[in-house]
Amino acid sequence: MTSTVTTTTTGANPAVEELAERIHATGLRNQWYPVLPSDQVAAGSMKRVTRWNEPWLLFRRPSGELHMIADRCPHRSAPLSLGQHLGDRVACLYHGVQVDGTGTVVSVPGLPGCNLEGKQLVRSLPVQEHCGAIFAYWGDEQHPEPPELVLPDRLSDPETAHFLNYAEWGAPWRFYIDNVLDPMHGAFLHGHSHSMSGGAKSARFRIRETGRGFFFEKTDQVGVNFDWVEFGRTGVDWVDLEIPYQPYAGPGGAFGIVGMVVPVTDTECAVFHWRTRKVQGWERDSWRFLYRMTLEERHHEVLEQDRVMLEGMPADGDVGENLYQHDLGVVRIRRLYRSDATRQAQALTTG
Repeated sequence: MTSTVTTTTTGANPAVEELAERIHATGLRNQWYPVLPSDQVAAGSMKRVTRWNEPWLLFRRPSGELHMIADRCPHRSAPLSLGQHLGDRVACLYHGVQVDGTGTVVSVPGLPGCNLEGKQLVRSLPVQEHCGAIFAYWGDEQHPEPPELVLPDRLSDPETAHFLNYAEWGAPWRFYIDNVLDPMHGAFLHGHSHSMSGGAKSARFRIRETGRGFFFEKTDQVGVNFDWVEFGRTGVDWVDLEIPYQPYAGPGGAFGIVGMVVPVTDTECAVFHWRTRKVQGWERDSWRFLYRMTLEERHHEVLEQDRVMLEGMPADGDVGENLYQHDLGVVRIRRLYRSDATRQAQALTTG
């Protein structure tokens, strides 16, 4: 079948179309995203990041409390990230204006009593930390309050051990989603890996809806290779899958992966993978040791295969394709995201 996912709607409002394209390229609004591993922002430090095509500053108080504000001084738009960390605030290097974690100007040293003081002039995002990652709520002006952030089952289950892997890829965020919603690529691209060398190279697929998303799964093979993936929406969008493991890979049965992605720019993304196994007691210690010593490097090699493939695709690689039955999951997720982007653009344009 040929892809029917289009980029514009004939007769639509041009302003809506333009905004929908920008939202689709740089990230849907009104949901949580992972933005960085927690250990990359130590107590008393700050770090500049680009997310959703905008510059942001993460800074952590000596007490450990974390803040995320726009990297733009409200005085003359200088980057706050070039300034000084003052514990509960950041001082701009340009003129010394001090901004706290809520985005409020707390001091203008060059002109005490200036009318900027006490005003919330810098955007601040709600943040939470879970499973070694910093999550931020990226909302629009109509939805300033975040929804509840519910983690996928593997990350909320105390009996499941996990490791976080973080990487930055030179590919649009939507390419990552398409890649994971395409289990069949595992039998080819990863066909010589330590974990996906088994099983058939042909299959049939189906979509199975759930109350929080859907499964895209093979109908004629289970428990052999990358045979299914679940997409979920629980305040944050995520994918979950299992790779069957042989006994030599240690205790815990199948190897689970939870994946999330955040747009960096319209052509770059940051990907988060939690590698999991359901193990307790001494078996957990054994698996964690085995993972660090042997399996982590092998998993990195598999991820590198994905990165190289996606970075090698043209920027319009998801336009004008000739898709077939294996791509039902790709078509399903593309339609979902395109519809969401259009709906959000309409609300912002007419609201």
